[in-house]
Parts: sequence; structure tokens; C-alpha cells
Amino acid sequence: MNPNLSDWDDDLPPEPEEAYQDLLRALKRKSGFGLFFVQCTPVEADKFIVKLPQEIPQKKIEVLRLVEAIDNLYQPVAEFVKEKQIDILLIKGLEYSLYKYEKRSFGEITEGQFSNLTSVPHILNHLNQQRERFRDDFHISFVFLLRSFSINYFIHRAPDFFDWRSGVFELPTTPEVVEQESTRLLDEADYEKYLKLSPEQKIEKILEIQDLLAEKHQSESRKANLLLELGDLLTTAKESEAAIAFYDQALKLQLDNHQVWHRRGLGFGSLERYEEEIASYDKAIEIKPDYHLVWHHRGIALKDLGKWKEALASWEKAIEIKPNAGSLNWQGNALDNLGQSEEAVICYDQAIALNYNHPHAWYNKGIALRKLGRNEEAIASYDQALKIKSDDYEAWNGKGNALFNLGRFEEANASYNQALKIKPDYHEAWYYQGAALIKLGRWREGNNSISKAIEINPDFINALLNMQKKHIISWFKQKLGLQKLVRILISFLRLIRLRR
Repeated sequence: MNPNLSDWDDDLPPEPEEAYQDLLRALKRKSGFGLFFVQCTPVEADKFIVKLPQEIPQKKIEVLRLVEAIDNLYQPVAEFVKEKQIDILLIKGLEYSLYKYEKRSFGEITEGQFSNLTSVPHILNHLNQQRERFRDDFHISFVFLLRSFSINYFIHRAPDFFDWRSGVFELPTTPEVVEQESTRLLDEADYEKYLKLSPEQKIEKILEIQDLLAEKHQSESRKANLLLELGDLLTTAKESEAAIAFYDQALKLQLDNHQVWHRRGLGFGSLERYEEEIASYDKAIEIKPDYHLVWHHRGIALKDLGKWKEALASWEKAIEIKPNAGSLNWQGNALDNLGQSEEAVICYDQAIALNYNHPHAWYNKGIALRKLGRNEEAIASYDQALKIKSDDYEAWNGKGNALFNLGRFEEANASYNQALKIKPDYHEAWYYQGAALIKLGRWREGNNSISKAIEINPDFINALLNMQKKHIISWFKQKLGLQKLVRILISFLRLIRLRR
């Protein structure tokens, strides 16, 4: 038997314009209770709210706008419709009640996984349980203006309520609306602002971008930029694997986008995959060699691999392109780690000249000055760091060490106490406090502090002993010379063998 080819598309969803006309006809015909679900963006919803009374002037239409999460829809509706004649009630903003209870990872959200939800938002439980009250008490056509994400929520987690639907419709989206909404989102894009968003706000923003990415009127260049922003949002939510996947999608559309390569590198960095991080930065540099931020972050990745000399070269390049306090501070760290503390101090001073309130530059300058034996200057640097950031426990500890070196043990102890008030499990402060107390003759307290340091970090003492061994060898080398030191060690080893 041959299939009837004339009705092959009967099961396909109608075109958006056709769906809109179907919605108008359904609302005109419907009297009394009804549930209509309309998929649309917030902009489309606002346009629909203005247009609908003009399309159906014979119906009394009102709008209930929800601006925050709620657990109970019945009560707000009852209060809103009281002493009003309403045929159609448009409800906008129910999404806020869903974001609040979203417990999945952001990566799962972007994959649209609804079947494995572990909890049901209270608002949907309420609608499932109260559907008869809505039907019996309100002879109104309810029109829920929702994103596709929210409709999926109703389908999977409020099936009892959703089963009474009079229809599901998708409003048409014009190319102008897609461009307007995409431009707005991209103009608002700001990584620092993303960091300050609540989880609910991040979910809302992620879903808004996903809706726009799915639009058929979306241009490839805008799509690549939206994918970049989606990756950034996921990065701020500590979903680096999912973020990298979206950066990769963006690169399929725009392989020469240096910003995407840069952000992709940052994603790998957060996963401690430093080789892949550097490879991404190198691609960004190929495309835009004068992008100072990539050189800066490349330096940090090389530092994480212990490659201080190569890291130093990257920071020098970043500074050559654009002198900035951040790269100068890291350049100082590299020089200090390479045993060039005098040069490091110069770098920290340059960083401070560009940004006087850079606490890390003041703190790191204190470390370098202490290594150079310039303890009074080190204390002044630590004090400046603490003026900017009074809860910097490392600066309090560093100041304590400089005071200790000057024999000012009471003041050193007070600094260690400040560090421990801020971070009670800071083993280094406990150890050095113990040393200061012993110097003051307070043996029992000193031993207690050192015991506390060992309790917090048992490996700390071994590391300290190894460091002391290096210092002792270095001292003998300075006093005796390398050749004489080697001869003494060989003689010492021979003596041990003879004794055996």
C-alpha cells in the first residue's frame, strides 16, 4: 500500500505566522476557563500584549506581570481579577519562579536536560494540585507568555496542569526583533558584571541567549558573538568544560576571532590544563599579536608550569604593548623568583606608579625587600598593602616576618595574631608565631603554636627543614668556597664508610 504523500507534513508544527493566526482564532472562540501556552521572547511578549486588544476588541483583556519568584499563583490571580470583568488574562514573568528552583548544573541547562530533574519548582507543584480551583473559580482564558525552556518545564514537571491546555503556540519572530534583542544582549555583555549575577540571573541570561541562537534569522557573526557570551557566563558559573564547548562552536563560525581563542585559553586554565591553555593563547597571538591581555595570561599559564623565564618574556611583551600594573607586578614576581630581587623592586615601583592602590604590588615589594635585608622598608610596604586591604592575612604574616628579622618579637607576634584572626588555619603564621614566642622566652606557648602548624599541615616542617638545609649549604659555600666544600663532604662520607 502506497503512503498518501499529500499529508506527509501533517505532524509538523505550523509556521509561526500561521500559529499566531491560530492563536487569535482560538482566543476569539474560547469562552470561560482555558489554558493557552505561548512561546515567545520577552520583546515579542510585550508586542503581543499591545497588539492583542486591537486584534480582539470584543474581549476584555488584562495583563498580570510577575517580577519575582512566587510559590502560589492562585492568590495573586484572585486579588488581581477581583471586581474586574476579564475574558483573557495574559501572564508574563512566570520564569522567575522556575529559575529560583533550578538545581542542575549550568552545563545541563544548556543541553536542555529536563527528564532528570531532581526537584519540582514550588509554583509547578502548586499548579498541579490547584488546577480544579483555577477551573472552578476563574472563568477566564489564561495565556501564559513563556520561553521554550519554561514550556518544557510545564511539559515535564507540571503534566496535570499542562494536560488541560487549550493549545500551545509559537509567536512569529521577525529578523528585526532578532537583531534588536541580540544587539541588546551583546551591548550589555560584561564579564565583570556576569561575575556579580545571582545563579537565577545567570540562568535567565543563558536561556535568553540560547533562544536567540536557535532563531533562524540569526546571522553567523552575531551567533559567534552570542556563543562567546554564553561561554563567558558558563565560565563565571565554574562550568569550564561546557564553556569550552561553546567557544569551540564559536570558532567553527569565526576561526579568526582572537577573543574566543583567549577566552578558550582561560577556560583551560581554570581546569589546570595549562598546555592547552597556552596553545589557545598562541592562536590568539597569531591573529592579533598586539593583544596585551593574551600575553599577560600566557605568562600566568607558563608560571603555573614553573617556566618562570618564559613567563617573564610574556609579561615583558605585554608591558611593551601596553604598560599596566598587573603585568609589571607579575614581572616583578618572576624576577624575584629568578633571584633578581633588586630588579623586582623596580618593577613593583613601576606597577605602583601606574596604580598606587595595587595591594599585590605593595605586598610583593615587601617580600623582595625582606629578601634583600631591607626590613624597615619591607614593613612600610606591608603597611601600605594593609591600608588598601586590611584583611590580607599574608601581608600581616609578611610584616610579622620583617619585624622578627629586626628582633622586634612582641610586634611580630601581634602581626601573626592579626593574620590568624583572619585565617585561623594559616599554618605559616602559627609556625612563625611559635618562633617569636620562643624568642620571647614563652616556650610553652611557642611549642603550642608550632604544634598547631604541624597539625594543620604536617608536610610544612619537612619543607622547612629542607629549606634550612639549603641555607646551611649555601652559607658553607660562601664561607669556604665550592671546591673546599666538596672536598670536606667527600672526606666526611669516607669517614662514615670507615666507621661502618
